[in-house]
Amino acid sequence: MLFNNGTIALLVALKLFDLPEGSEVITTPLTFAATAHAISWNGLTPVFADVLPDTLTLDPAAVEKAITPKTSAILGVHVYGTVCELDALQDVADRRGLKLIYDAAHAFGTKVNGRSIASYGDASVFSFHATKLFNTLEGGLIATPRREDQESIYFLRNFGIKNEEEVVSVGINGKLNEVQSAIGILNMRGITGEMQVRAALRQNYFEILGDVPGVALQPKQNGVTSSEQYFPVVIDQAKFGRNRDQVYEELKSLGIFARKYFHPICTDFLPYRDCQIHSVRQVPYVSEVKSQVLCLPFHSGVDAQDLVDIETVFKRKV
Repeated sequence: MLFNNGTIALLVALKLFDLPEGSEVITTPLTFAATAHAISWNGLTPVFADVLPDTLTLDPAAVEKAITPKTSAILGVHVYGTVCELDALQDVADRRGLKLIYDAAHAFGTKVNGRSIASYGDASVFSFHATKLFNTLEGGLIATPRREDQESIYFLRNFGIKNEEEVVSVGINGKLNEVQSAIGILNMRGITGEMQVRAALRQNYFEILGDVPGVALQPKQNGVTSSEQYFPVVIDQAKFGRNRDQVYEELKSLGIFARKYFHPICTDFLPYRDCQIHSVRQVPYVSEVKSQVLCLPFHSGVDAQDLVDIETVFKRKV
């Protein structure tokens, strides 16, 4: 069901399951603040778990370690369009009796072995913000595998209104408006072409950066059809010779605007600064990688000269 933005959709997805007030929802700190805020705004407690070094998605072992008697749900994030450990997280949720919700803001259109990413877990939430490949300027969507959720989501999205004379539950105004819908229809026409351009750009990045020491590229996941949303790299200063921020500034000086995304992470922000990051490692990996991730320009406006400049920056001898 469509929403006016992804944050409202995430709020409603959490509300849909009537989780016990004050109960804990385990999520990743390597995400946009809205993920944690949606938990808090629902009267729930965000609990943060570490990420995996290869995918940067929620570590199922860290999730298991973070579970307490108060835990009611897991909120995974398909960060940068990289798909979470679906089977492992579902196994944890099933064994522990937890709801499994996905923040799929970066994964619209993704398929896993031909199956839509929207069909995993108890619910998936998508964003159609202007920064996304498919957008309605602002917008969002909730998908669940159960048809019977449709009416509940509808009431939550539309003031609980059943008809002209009945309000049957408490709801908010989360409807996608006509202007947003029109923008979405217009943008839909160019999606296939833009995805093809980005797929070719992804291959170019792999060719020019794949052999650079200390630069790890977004993993290729077997059976996964990419959403073509982002292209992150992880820069290990010890092996590369420069840190992420130095590369960012050097690219910026050439008019190439990368993004330190996500930095800071949620647990660096004031509302969550005192929160522990649960990990199976002595030091959470996310505490290190947050200063190493750089999302390179990933759109049809990247031209041949930009690629030359990016290659020059990354391959420049220190």
